[in-house]
Amino acid sequence: MDWVRDFYSTTGRWWGPAEARITDQDRRRVALLHGYAGDRPQRVLELGAGYGATAAATAQAGHDVTAVEISDRADLADRFAGDTAPGSLTVRKEDFYAVRPPGRFDVVCYWNGFGIGTDADQRRLLTRIGTEWLRPGGVALVDVFNPFVWARWDGEEEHLTPDPARGYEYDLRQRISFDPVTCTAVDTWWPASEPDRRISQTLRCYSPADLSLLLAGTGLFLAELMVGDRTFTPTARPGLPELLQQHHEYLAVLRPEPIR
Repeated sequence: MDWVRDFYSTTGRWWGPAEARITDQDRRRVALLHGYAGDRPQRVLELGAGYGATAAATAQAGHDVTAVEISDRADLADRFAGDTAPGSLTVRKEDFYAVRPPGRFDVVCYWNGFGIGTDADQRRLLTRIGTEWLRPGGVALVDVFNPFVWARWDGEEEHLTPDPARGYEYDLRQRISFDPVTCTAVDTWWPASEPDRRISQTLRCYSPADLSLLLAGTGLFLAELMVGDRTFTPTARPGLPELLQQHHEYLAVLRPEPIR
C-alpha cells in the first residue's frame, strides 16, 4: 500500500483547486448521517477524509468531527478548521491503520474510498471500527465499490482537458482496468504529455454478499445498504440486482454485533 500517499497527494495537487470546497454531495452525506444516526450533536470519525469538505459540512451541522487523511490532501482540509461552528473539526494527517483517536464515536464514516489494499487490510480496518472506535448503538456508513459496474468499465480510457475557469489546470488521461478473478479495479492517471509518469490506485470491489462474508469476526454486521436513492435490508431486496448494474458504489450501513 506504499502507493496510497503518493497517489492521493499527486491527484490532490491536480484537482484540489477545483474540488476542495463544500458541495451538494457533502450536504447529502450529512443528510444520510442524520437519517441513520439522528441530527443531535454526535462524535463523528471520518476515515479517508480527502480535502475535508464532507467533514467540514458535518461539523457545520453541529457535530464534533475527527477527520483522518494520510495524504497531502489533509493540508487542504485544515483550511476548513476555522469555519465549522457550531461543531468542531480536528484533522489527523495519519494512516488510519495506526491512528489512535481518543474515545469512541457515535458514527464512523468512510465515503468513497473503502477497498484500498487486500481483504486482510479491509478486515483489519473493519475490526478497528467494530471493536475500538464505534460505541454500542452507533453506526458506520461505508461507501463500497460495486464490481458489476467497474467490470463493465474495463479498458475504458478518458481524456480530461484543462478547464481553468473551474480550477482544473492539468491535461490528464485516465484508464480503468478490472481483474474479474480478484474483483479489483486499477484506476490509472497520467499527464497527457508524459505517458511514462503514470500513477494508479487499486480498489477492491465487493458485492453485498462478499461484503457480508468480509464482516465475519469484525464485530460488525450489514444492517442495510443503499443503492442510488433506494434502501434494502439483507432479506428484503426486490429491485436490488437491477440497481447494482447502474451504480459504481453503494452505501453499506454497518451496526455493531449484539453482545451475546
